[in-house]
Parts: sequence; C-alpha cells; structure tokens
Amino acid sequence: MEASAILLLYCPDQPGIISEVTKFITDNQGNIIYLDQYVDREDSMFFMRIEWQLDCFLIPRTKISDYFSTLYAQRYSMTFNLYFSDERPRMAIFVSRMSHCLYDLLARYKAGEWNVDIPCIISNHEDLRFVAEQFDIPYYVWPINKDHSNKDEVEAAERELMEREHVTFIVLARYMQVLSNAMIARYPHHIINIHHSFLPAFVGAKPYLQAWERGVKIIGATSHYVTADLDAGPIIEQDVTRITHKDTPESLVLKGKDLEKIVLSRAVTKHIERKILTYKNKTIIFS
Repeated sequence: MEASAILLLYCPDQPGIISEVTKFITDNQGNIIYLDQYVDREDSMFFMRIEWQLDCFLIPRTKISDYFSTLYAQRYSMTFNLYFSDERPRMAIFVSRMSHCLYDLLARYKAGEWNVDIPCIISNHEDLRFVAEQFDIPYYVWPINKDHSNKDEVEAAERELMEREHVTFIVLARYMQVLSNAMIARYPHHIINIHHSFLPAFVGAKPYLQAWERGVKIIGATSHYVTADLDAGPIIEQDVTRITHKDTPESLVLKGKDLEKIVLSRAVTKHIERKILTYKNKTIIFS
C-alpha cells in the first residue's frame, strides 16, 4: 500500500481548524483518506486525526512536521504528533510467569493482524522462554532481587536493550513488577498495561477473590497507559463478563484471563494504528 502520513492533534477549540488543516494537505496535493474529529465542550478542546497519501505530496516527509508547526501549530496552540504508515512501530513485551496474554499477542503478530515488529521479549523469570522460542523472538531475562536492590541496574540494562532495538512502545503482558518513574518517563504514554480488574474497583492484590467475596455479578479487565500513579493512567480499553453465584474464584480467574487477552489486544491494536490521543488523564479513541 502507498505510504500515508497520520496527524494526531489537539488544541483549544475555535472556528476554522478543520478548514486550515485540510487546506494545508490539499494545497500540497495530498489525498485525504481518513478524518475524524471531536470537540470536548466541557474543556473547549478540539481533537483530530487525519491521514493522507504521500505519493504526490509536495512537501518532503522530513519537512512536514516543521512546516505544520510553523504554519499552524504555533498559531492555534496545537499539540501534535506525526506518523507515517510505512514506519512500523517496534513493540517490546514484558512478561513474568503468566502466558495467556503473551500467547495472544504473539498469535496476532504471527497471523499478520498488526503492522508491528517485536524485536524482544523481556522478563524477570525464565518460565516463558519456551513461548518466545516457539515464535522465534529473542527472550531476555533479568531477575530482580526480592529486596529490589538491583532494580536500577536491571532497568538500565533493559533500557539499553530497547534503545539498541529502537523500541517505540512497551506492552506489559502480566508483568508483575512496578516500573520506576525513570522508565515511565522514558516512554510517556507508550507503556500499555493490562489490569485484571475493572478499574477503579477492586484494585490491588487478588481482585477476583475480592469480587467473589463481594458477590459481584460482573468482572472486568482494564488496559491503560502506565503513569507514575500506579494503575491510574489513561484508560484505553475495558470489558466485562457476567458471573453468577455458581462461579468460584477459579472460574472467575479463567473468565478473567479471556477478558484480559481481548482487552489488551484491543488496546495494542489502537496504539499500533495510531488512533489514540491522550489529554490530561483520559484518552480519545478514534474509530
């Protein structure tokens, strides 16, 4: 497929923004193939995703960001990101001992569902090396001491690896370690986590046991971007399933694992497609 440019932006709402942006593209012989926009009336903020073909575009791709910043972003106080469809994101997967999310991610990757590369899988345990070997992806292990005394050293080695592999975002596929603020700051809104609960309820340890003890009728899973506030980052995707009094903590875990897989994969899909804008502590998800 022909390469396209993808522009994600937000700014204070005012008349004429769509007209100005589309005129910039069409005046330079770009063919618009996607446009979606949203206005948050509470905050008077405008959000947009627009994509156009580059084959006849007059501005070289290396100059598009500079042109757009000078002509429009500064004038309208825009925050924007520019991507290109032929530049594949590079995803690092972090895992511990649970395999269900990892298998689902790798199966979708091998099936060609995602326009993404996976240069490495990183873990604090050896347990899932056999999964990485099945999919022929390098697997790296850095054990973390119980007292976390080597955590800074481990994260430094992980960051060095990811920089060497040009990783653009991280997926925590039931990785059971809390990332440091330094790691989070290195990949702002580019670390996706799956939480085995419908946040913000039943946070912390053993959420399925908490749900069972409370007698809830639904359980859920939440995928969100990681921030320095534990389990409080911008939510990307959520889903629930119904349960009854006949369910046990064990059956809740099985149902929950199915939810975790699909919710995490939906979130990863939207990130790969560059269809997520983060604003404050919320996400705008384009269709």
